[in-house]
Amino acid sequence: MKVVISGYGKMGHMVEEVLKARGIECAGASEDIASFNPELAKECVCIDFTFPASFRQNYKLLAQRFKAVVVGTTGWNDIAPEVCAYFEKCGTPMIYASNFSIGVNAVFALAQLAARRLSPELYRAAITEIHHIHKLDAPSGTAASIAAVVENENGSKVPIESIREGEVAGIHELVFTGECDKITIRHEAFSRKGFAEGAVQAALMTEGLSGVHEFKDLLI
Repeated sequence: MKVVISGYGKMGHMVEEVLKARGIECAGASEDIASFNPELAKECVCIDFTFPASFRQNYKLLAQRFKAVVVGTTGWNDIAPEVCAYFEKCGTPMIYASNFSIGVNAVFALAQLAARRLSPELYRAAITEIHHIHKLDAPSGTAASIAAVVENENGSKVPIESIREGEVAGIHELVFTGECDKITIRHEAFSRKGFAEGAVQAALMTEGLSGVHEFKDLLI
């Protein structure tokens, strides 16, 4: 397998390190994916960790040129149906996630189970997310995903508090508060490596895969 990294910031460098450790060829890393060799792109899986505006501008190009695409960029939920439909139209496999950490995907499952058991009439759900000051979107895609899991399960509306401070890799806390007790589900990332590991695992999953998939659904 050959992998191309779209977005060569901190996450892109971390993905490159994970690829090297796993012995997977990195065919290139670029801040301008439109300039990448189209012929070579046909042989490569692209892992995209860019900015919302960049992904919105480039998703059609990614779907047209690459063998498969793994999307770790967040902040495009409002055009998700359009993006997924375009990848389906192009016949290009895509795996996307608001967070590629295996631990966070376990939190999604725990949130679903808790929401199923804890009636919104008895327990009020709320989310707090904390990230580094460089993160542009708020709330985080992960927090929005956790909220959606709870809301889809029991119909409640889940408020999200977003905090930006220092160089925090990512903290997400889901709390169910009742009259007699409180249940907390918390995930804290120590570094970006967990996100990169999950994204590379997703790239490996694209072999023989068709269609568009959310990462958490492939882990079940």
